[in-house]
Amino acid sequence: MFLQRLKNLLTDFRKDVNGSSVVETVISLPLLFWATAATYEFHEVHRYKSAREKATYTIADMISREQLAITSNYLDRTLTVFQDMTNDSGENQLRVSVVEYNEDTEKYEVAWSHTRGTGTLEDLDDTAINEQTDRLPNLTAGQQVILVEAISVYTPGFKVGLGDALNVETRIFTAPRLVPQVNYQQTL
Repeated sequence: MFLQRLKNLLTDFRKDVNGSSVVETVISLPLLFWATAATYEFHEVHRYKSAREKATYTIADMISREQLAITSNYLDRTLTVFQDMTNDSGENQLRVSVVEYNEDTEKYEVAWSHTRGTGTLEDLDDTAINEQTDRLPNLTAGQQVILVEAISVYTPGFKVGLGDALNVETRIFTAPRLVPQVNYQQTL
Protein backbone atom coordinates (compact mmCIF):
# COMPACT_ATOMS: atom_id res chain seq x y z
CA MET A 1 0.00 0.00 0.00
CA PHE A 2 2.75 2.42 0.98
CA LEU A 3 4.78 1.58 -2.11
CA GLN A 4 1.74 2.06 -4.36
CA ARG A 5 1.03 5.45 -2.80
CA LEU A 6 4.69 6.48 -3.20
CA LYS A 7 4.61 5.36 -6.82
CA ASN A 8 1.46 7.43 -7.47
CA LEU A 9 3.01 10.50 -5.83
CA LEU A 10 6.15 10.22 -7.95
CA THR A 11 4.07 9.74 -11.11
CA ASP A 12 1.97 12.81 -10.28
CA PHE A 13 5.12 14.82 -9.55
CA ARG A 14 6.64 13.81 -12.89
CA LYS A 15 3.52 14.80 -14.84
CA ASP A 16 3.07 18.11 -13.00
CA VAL A 17 4.41 21.06 -15.02
CA ASN A 18 3.42 23.88 -12.65
CA GLY A 19 6.42 25.99 -11.67
CA SER A 20 8.82 24.35 -14.12
CA SER A 21 9.45 27.60 -16.01
CA VAL A 22 10.61 29.27 -12.77
CA VAL A 23 12.96 26.38 -12.03
CA GLU A 24 14.29 26.42 -15.61
CA THR A 25 14.86 30.18 -15.39
CA VAL A 26 16.67 29.90 -12.08
CA ILE A 27 18.95 27.24 -13.53
CA SER A 28 19.53 28.65 -17.02
CA LEU A 29 19.73 32.42 -16.43
CA PRO A 30 23.05 32.36 -14.51
CA LEU A 31 24.48 30.02 -17.16
CA LEU A 32 23.31 32.40 -19.89
CA PHE A 33 24.92 35.39 -18.15
CA TRP A 34 28.18 33.46 -17.65
CA ALA A 35 28.24 32.32 -21.30
CA THR A 36 27.66 35.88 -22.52
CA ALA A 37 30.38 37.28 -20.24
CA ALA A 38 32.80 34.49 -21.22
CA THR A 39 32.18 35.07 -24.94
CA TYR A 40 32.83 38.78 -24.50
CA GLU A 41 35.94 38.21 -22.39
CA PHE A 42 37.54 35.67 -24.73
CA HIS A 43 36.88 37.96 -27.70
CA GLU A 44 38.41 40.85 -25.78
CA VAL A 45 41.56 38.84 -24.97
CA HIS A 46 41.92 37.97 -28.67
CA ARG A 47 41.47 41.63 -29.66
CA TYR A 48 43.97 42.70 -26.99
CA LYS A 49 46.61 40.23 -28.22
CA SER A 50 45.99 41.08 -31.87
CA ALA A 51 46.48 44.81 -31.24
CA ARG A 52 49.78 44.13 -29.47
CA GLU A 53 51.03 41.86 -32.25
CA LYS A 54 50.29 44.54 -34.84
CA ALA A 55 52.01 47.21 -32.75
CA THR A 56 55.05 44.99 -32.19
CA TYR A 57 55.28 44.29 -35.94
CA THR A 58 55.12 48.02 -36.58
CA ILE A 59 57.91 48.79 -34.09
CA ALA A 60 60.10 46.04 -35.58
CA ASP A 61 59.46 47.31 -39.12
CA MET A 62 60.11 50.89 -38.06
CA ILE A 63 63.50 49.97 -36.56
CA SER A 64 64.42 47.76 -39.53
CA ARG A 65 64.06 50.74 -41.89
CA GLU A 66 66.09 53.13 -39.74
CA GLN A 67 69.31 54.23 -41.46
CA LEU A 68 70.70 56.26 -38.56
CA ALA A 69 71.78 54.85 -35.23
CA ILE A 70 69.01 54.13 -32.73
CA THR A 71 69.18 56.37 -29.65
CA SER A 72 67.77 56.17 -26.16
CA ASN A 73 65.26 58.89 -27.04
CA TYR A 74 64.20 56.89 -30.11
CA LEU A 75 63.53 53.82 -27.95
CA ASP A 76 61.53 55.93 -25.47
CA ARG A 77 59.33 57.03 -28.36
CA THR A 78 58.85 53.45 -29.56
CA LEU A 79 57.10 52.66 -26.27
CA THR A 80 54.92 55.75 -26.80
CA VAL A 81 54.07 54.57 -30.33
CA PHE A 82 53.28 51.10 -28.98
CA GLN A 83 50.98 52.51 -26.31
CA ASP A 84 49.27 54.83 -28.81
CA MET A 85 48.70 52.00 -31.28
CA THR A 86 47.29 49.70 -28.63
CA ASN A 87 45.34 52.49 -26.93
CA ASP A 88 46.79 51.34 -23.62
CA SER A 89 49.14 53.23 -21.34
CA GLY A 90 48.97 50.59 -18.61
CA GLU A 91 51.59 47.95 -17.84
CA ASN A 92 53.44 47.63 -21.15
CA GLN A 93 57.06 46.75 -21.67
CA LEU A 94 59.19 46.61 -24.81
CA ARG A 95 62.59 45.04 -25.31
CA VAL A 96 64.45 45.81 -28.52
CA SER A 97 67.54 43.73 -29.23
CA VAL A 98 69.85 43.26 -32.17
CA VAL A 99 71.27 39.75 -32.36
CA GLU A 100 73.95 38.45 -34.70
CA TYR A 101 75.57 35.10 -35.34
CA ASN A 102 79.29 34.61 -34.78
CA GLU A 103 80.53 31.83 -37.04
CA ASP A 104 83.85 31.47 -35.20
CA THR A 105 82.26 30.64 -31.85
CA GLU A 106 79.07 29.20 -33.44
CA LYS A 107 77.00 31.24 -30.99
CA TYR A 108 74.56 34.11 -31.11
CA GLU A 109 75.73 37.44 -29.74
CA VAL A 110 73.71 40.43 -28.62
CA ALA A 111 74.95 43.56 -30.39
CA TRP A 112 72.74 45.67 -28.14
CA SER A 113 69.54 45.29 -26.13
CA HIS A 114 67.42 47.85 -24.30
CA THR A 115 64.16 47.63 -22.39
CA ARG A 116 61.48 50.28 -21.95
CA GLY A 117 58.41 50.29 -19.70
CA THR A 118 57.60 48.39 -16.52
CA GLY A 119 57.57 44.62 -16.31
CA THR A 120 59.66 41.49 -16.03
CA LEU A 121 61.80 41.89 -19.16
CA GLU A 122 65.49 42.72 -18.75
CA ASP A 123 68.10 43.61 -21.35
CA LEU A 124 69.33 40.49 -23.17
CA ASP A 125 72.92 39.33 -22.90
CA ASP A 126 74.86 36.64 -24.76
CA THR A 127 74.10 33.97 -22.16
CA ALA A 128 70.35 34.63 -22.21
CA ILE A 129 70.15 34.66 -26.01
CA ASN A 130 72.08 31.39 -26.34
CA GLU A 131 69.62 29.72 -23.97
CA GLN A 132 66.93 30.51 -26.54
CA THR A 133 68.61 29.18 -29.70
CA ASP A 134 65.59 27.00 -30.49
CA ARG A 135 63.49 30.18 -30.70
CA LEU A 136 65.93 32.07 -32.96
CA PRO A 137 66.10 32.07 -36.76
CA ASN A 138 69.09 30.56 -38.53
CA LEU A 139 71.56 33.30 -39.41
CA THR A 140 74.69 33.40 -41.52
CA ALA A 141 77.99 34.78 -40.26
CA GLY A 142 77.70 38.46 -39.33
CA GLN A 143 74.00 38.66 -40.21
CA GLN A 144 71.87 40.66 -37.78
CA VAL A 145 68.27 40.22 -36.81
CA ILE A 146 66.13 42.67 -34.84
CA LEU A 147 64.17 41.09 -32.02
CA VAL A 148 61.29 43.11 -30.59
CA GLU A 149 59.45 41.65 -27.61
CA ALA A 150 56.49 43.13 -25.79
CA ILE A 151 54.69 42.14 -22.60
CA SER A 152 51.38 43.68 -21.57
CA VAL A 153 49.14 42.84 -18.64
CA TYR A 154 45.47 42.22 -19.43
CA THR A 155 43.02 42.52 -16.56
CA PRO A 156 39.74 40.69 -17.28
CA GLY A 157 36.51 42.58 -16.69
CA PHE A 158 34.59 39.44 -15.70
CA LYS A 159 35.55 36.41 -13.62
CA VAL A 160 35.17 33.65 -16.23
CA GLY A 161 38.22 31.54 -15.45
CA LEU A 162 41.06 33.69 -16.82
CA GLY A 163 42.45 34.66 -13.42
CA ASP A 164 43.13 38.15 -12.10
CA ALA A 165 45.67 39.19 -14.74
CA LEU A 166 46.96 37.69 -17.95
CA ASN A 167 50.40 38.39 -19.44
CA VAL A 168 50.17 38.87 -23.18
CA GLU A 169 53.55 38.38 -24.84
CA THR A 170 54.58 39.06 -28.43
CA ARG A 171 57.92 38.34 -30.08
CA ILE A 172 58.84 39.51 -33.57
CA PHE A 173 62.00 39.02 -35.64
CA THR A 174 62.91 41.11 -38.64
CA ALA A 175 66.07 41.77 -40.61
CA PRO A 176 67.52 45.25 -41.22
CA ARG A 177 66.13 46.45 -44.55
CA LEU A 178 68.08 49.46 -45.77
CA VAL A 179 71.40 49.03 -43.96
CA PRO A 180 73.42 45.92 -43.11
CA GLN A 181 73.45 46.70 -39.37
CA VAL A 182 71.23 48.58 -36.93
CA ASN A 183 73.51 50.41 -34.50
CA TYR A 184 72.79 51.93 -31.11
CA GLN A 185 74.22 55.28 -30.06
CA GLN A 186 74.18 56.19 -26.38
CA THR A 187 72.80 59.71 -25.93
CA LEU A 188 74.14 62.03 -23.29
